[in-house]
Amino acid sequence: MNIFNLGGDNSAGQGSGRAMAPAVCSRKGCRSEARWQLLWNNPRIHTPERRKVWLSCTDHREWLEEYLTTRGLWKETLPFTAGDAAVNEAN
Repeated sequence: MNIFNLGGDNSAGQGSGRAMAPAVCSRKGCRSEARWQLLWNNPRIHTPERRKVWLSCTDHREWLEEYLTTRGLWKETLPFTAGDAAVNEAN
């Protein structure tokens, strides 16, 4: 037994056993549901192909893009769907 299995039985095919909360905006203090993913990297510490992800609601998309752009970090903005959450957890 390990501490990660203490939350309940995983035998029902429910993945990791964690409840999937809706993805929320990365803007400080915002709890709105994410609609966009802003891909970025810091060229001083990341390899060129590496992409970090910030999630954004529609209201904060422009603010977060500007924040990343002025620092030379923004690469691309793409729509976000709930299916993207598992892929982006590793970033």
